[in-house]
Amino acid sequence: MSFINFLNKPKNELESASKLPPVASDENEPSKACPECHRQIPLSQLWANCNCCRDCGYHFRMNARQRIHCFTDADSFKEFDPELQSEDFLAFPGYKKKLELTETVSGEKEAVTCGTALVRGLECCLFVMDPYFMMGSMGTAVGEKITRLFEYATRHRLPVVGFTVSGGARMQEGLLSLMQMAKTSGAVQRHSDAGLLYITVLTNPTTGGVTASFAMEGDIILAEPKATVGFAGARVIEQTTRKKLPQGFQTSEFMLEHGFVDAIAPRDKQRQIISTLLKMHSGGGQDAG
Repeated sequence: MSFINFLNKPKNELESASKLPPVASDENEPSKACPECHRQIPLSQLWANCNCCRDCGYHFRMNARQRIHCFTDADSFKEFDPELQSEDFLAFPGYKKKLELTETVSGEKEAVTCGTALVRGLECCLFVMDPYFMMGSMGTAVGEKITRLFEYATRHRLPVVGFTVSGGARMQEGLLSLMQMAKTSGAVQRHSDAGLLYITVLTNPTTGGVTASFAMEGDIILAEPKATVGFAGARVIEQTTRKKLPQGFQTSEFMLEHGFVDAIAPRDKQRQIISTLLKMHSGGGQDAG
């Protein structure tokens, strides 16, 4: 997609990340080591660059609230169903305690946060999955929240933008967790039948039942650099097929090369790219009458 390449290309040297001046920071400020280039990055610099390394571009993980803060217009996010959460209806060993502990540690009640927001003044429905809540696993509450969001978007003729990160369906909820694949896919289809836009952004990792359902059903599918995208894990595939997988298998770049992803969208370009896409498709949304 040529317009994506245009948006990603710096217009001059001053816009290049490698040419940006350093952000002032205290010598005693906490820092984090980049797993790729091993540079110690002060946290203020890290967050000034959307939680990415300014030297090598490595994308650190973000929780849902951090991503919403970086992606949406200030104070524009209005959350839906904040109290909705899964229950241990199967009495799965240790699940209730794990839910309580995860809620305490993450500060969230579920693995997805949904609502409406503005992106450069353009309204959309938004869902953001959280890697720090059971690795973004999809249980009944996650499926219900995403389904409700799409139903709201269909009624109000709004586009949907979704950020996915997941280890797949939540095994502690058994078959009802797997049913969310069909449930969410049905809501996506009704939204599509209404002529409305759905954009997905695949972040690291997007796997399992989420990949096999709503993550890959977007009209436009973007992915962050070097994100893992797939259904089964690479080791499982190799053990099952008894074949060595190609280099870089299941990376977003591999998916782009083989036609499963439309474009790679670095985090610091996502607002620009997605707002452009929303504007281009606005005739199918609020202005459709």
